[in-house]
Amino acid sequence: MKRITPYLLLLALCSIQILHAQSEEKYTISGYIYDDQTGESLISANVYESKNAAGTVSNLYGFYSVTLPKDSIYLTFSYIGFQPQTIGVYLDRDVDLDVRLGQSVSLDVVEITADAAEKIEEKTQMSVIEVPIQQIKKIPALLGEVDVLKALQLLPGVQSGGEGQSGLYVRGGSPDQNLILLDGVPVYNVNHLFGFFSVFNADAIKDVKLTKGGFPARYGGRLSSVLEINMKEGNNQEFHGAGSIGLVSSKLSLEGPIIKDKASFIVSGRRTYIDILAQPIIRASLQANGGDGRIGYYFYDLNAKVNYKISEKDRLYLSAYLGDDRFYVDTEDSTPNVFRDKLETNLGWGNITSALRWNHKWSNKMFSNLTATYSRYNFGTLIGTEYEAFASNGSQEAFEKYSASYDSGINDLALRLDFDFIPNPNHYIKFGGLAIRHDFNPGEFNLEARVVEEQEELFALDTLFGQDRVNALEYNVFVEDDHKITNGLKANYGLHFSGFSVNNANYTSIQPRIALRQLLPNQIAVKASFATMRQYVQYLTNENIGLPWDQWLPTTNQVEPQDSWQAAIGVAKTFGSDYEVSIEGYYKEMKNLTAYRDGASLFTLTDWQEQVVQGEGNSYGAELFIQKKKGRFTGWLGYTLSWSNRRFDDKNFGEWYPYTFDRRHDVSIVGVYELSDRINLAATWVYGTGNSVTFAESQSPILTSGFFSQELWPTWVETFTERNNHRLPAYHRLDINVDFIKQKKRYKRIWSIGAYNAYSNKNPFFVNFETDYVDDGNGNFTSERVLKQYSLFPIIPSISYRFEF
Repeated sequence: MKRITPYLLLLALCSIQILHAQSEEKYTISGYIYDDQTGESLISANVYESKNAAGTVSNLYGFYSVTLPKDSIYLTFSYIGFQPQTIGVYLDRDVDLDVRLGQSVSLDVVEITADAAEKIEEKTQMSVIEVPIQQIKKIPALLGEVDVLKALQLLPGVQSGGEGQSGLYVRGGSPDQNLILLDGVPVYNVNHLFGFFSVFNADAIKDVKLTKGGFPARYGGRLSSVLEINMKEGNNQEFHGAGSIGLVSSKLSLEGPIIKDKASFIVSGRRTYIDILAQPIIRASLQANGGDGRIGYYFYDLNAKVNYKISEKDRLYLSAYLGDDRFYVDTEDSTPNVFRDKLETNLGWGNITSALRWNHKWSNKMFSNLTATYSRYNFGTLIGTEYEAFASNGSQEAFEKYSASYDSGINDLALRLDFDFIPNPNHYIKFGGLAIRHDFNPGEFNLEARVVEEQEELFALDTLFGQDRVNALEYNVFVEDDHKITNGLKANYGLHFSGFSVNNANYTSIQPRIALRQLLPNQIAVKASFATMRQYVQYLTNENIGLPWDQWLPTTNQVEPQDSWQAAIGVAKTFGSDYEVSIEGYYKEMKNLTAYRDGASLFTLTDWQEQVVQGEGNSYGAELFIQKKKGRFTGWLGYTLSWSNRRFDDKNFGEWYPYTFDRRHDVSIVGVYELSDRINLAATWVYGTGNSVTFAESQSPILTSGFFSQELWPTWVETFTERNNHRLPAYHRLDINVDFIKQKKRYKRIWSIGAYNAYSNKNPFFVNFETDYVDDGNGNFTSERVLKQYSLFPIIPSISYRFEF
């Protein structure tokens, strides 16, 4: 109770100030802020009134509200990449005012004054980064495939898991500790092509925001980060489309009004076509060897969204995502009237998410959002053989069929209610709650077998076994306030209460959150934050294999929920009007981290709870971020100095060891330059300390006998003294890209030419000890144990064609 008392005092102070403010004669001006061209709402647009030095930002749906004294006021509305607009109003009553901002012709044309745009030093929150989607589209990408997650890996405090991988490791955490939301719905698997691409189609995305620490009370359920990705709503003014043809996939997006200014839609799809293009070659090769069939791999995703403005106070949104990866082998070898031999293999995984939202404006100061969501992730694999033999008369002589399949996944149904209450410019209060029904499938096996000889069935089997499905209920409620205490001091404080019920186990947690900002002379902001987090869903993965058959599993009475706390402190300042600079230091502790026991396996009948161990971890470090968002030249410089460690009782003799993805130094430089209206240049350079790996310290020979012989042979036994005791060589890479843009009469076309790993550095993908045999020149060979490095990608050129109409 002692830990909660300061927060209750702050909430009491907040209530007293609100009641005092309400005693003055004030009125509220509120409404929505839109993109004038598309009609889409603008998220986090700035609203500022200079006379009273009061302001606010629009919420996730473009809604804003500001309460001011009775007087003549001038409100300035601004948003990066848009022309600011100032509107004068005599405020003697509550006013509804919707605003449409026009896009700027060129980013360097827009002059946003210091009062108009909320600078980094004015924001209460720290450890938050927003990257404009248009900038993400210009960043060089592997094989020209624009990737949101790979762009985020270029930010300080964020790492990739390895060459070409899309996973996010944030401030020493693991990928499962990131709450990734697509239109408010959790996405459990974010990878296509075994991790080389993410599931997010940039053409369907409107906004990307990453929170690494200092979490407001509205967030919960994960330990390390929150990634919010919001889909476009669709142009409600006129019909538009965009598409691209690349080396890996093609995309097509269509959007437009259903009812102008009232309802709109967007549909965006993407699919690879390597399997289609390669199929004739593969089939010809099979036929040349007396067989036939198909072998291939593909992925696809589909985004769709519709929205409807019921009234000035009510709006409905319906969005959905569907994506799948499939690897398949379906071959047959046969001789007519003699035999037929068939092989079938399938490996697939995918997500489905959907969200139905209802916005309601209760008053000029109160806004609510009710959301119902569904999320499903499923992984399945199947391998089967079928053999048929024929007698000389063509009748079936023998038949054998064997197949084994495995299926696992998670299904969620959720209901969330959020309120925004803005009583006056000094307070922005959010409160609400969430309930999620989880359905976990830890893993089911299905075995089928049938043997027939001379029309007589000798053996038949069709059985399903595995681990029982588990249903669980997760819930939370929260309240937070973004409070302007004085002109120099702001605070965001709140409480997050969560619970989890599964079988006979019940867990609850109260998580205090606070972030402070003190403005010093020369507009230098000192910021600090503290947050505790709890995670109830467990994720089992093999750190050495980044494949999709990792499992999502529940907290149980044997496996406890994961907990963390993180503290951070930093300084921030905007130099001139373009350059944002921030320096942050952080420390994070984690407990009840879950991992496989050494030697444990996913494909087993043993209860998964018996295969895991729980331990603790910590991470700490410092981050530098310099960002330029406006002008012909945009980009950023990021540097991270960090340490990340783990400890489990039955790993590394119970001692602390470096996490596999502990990386001491991480540097990223991103630059995008608009050379002219027709040419854009972009480049990125990254450097990172190599990942940790475990090598044996010594080898000792022992004599063993063979299975069929009693003759003794020497066998080498390795001795390990410490886990992750060596590092791979440092990783560094340069990517470049050039866009050639031309505006045609009816459409715009863009040719993109780039190169991944432009100077073809041989970055380590993995290393392995192998035995080489060396000739001494006289025909005598001696064995030599050597460490060999394997690299994945040399320089990879890319070209793609995009169009917009």
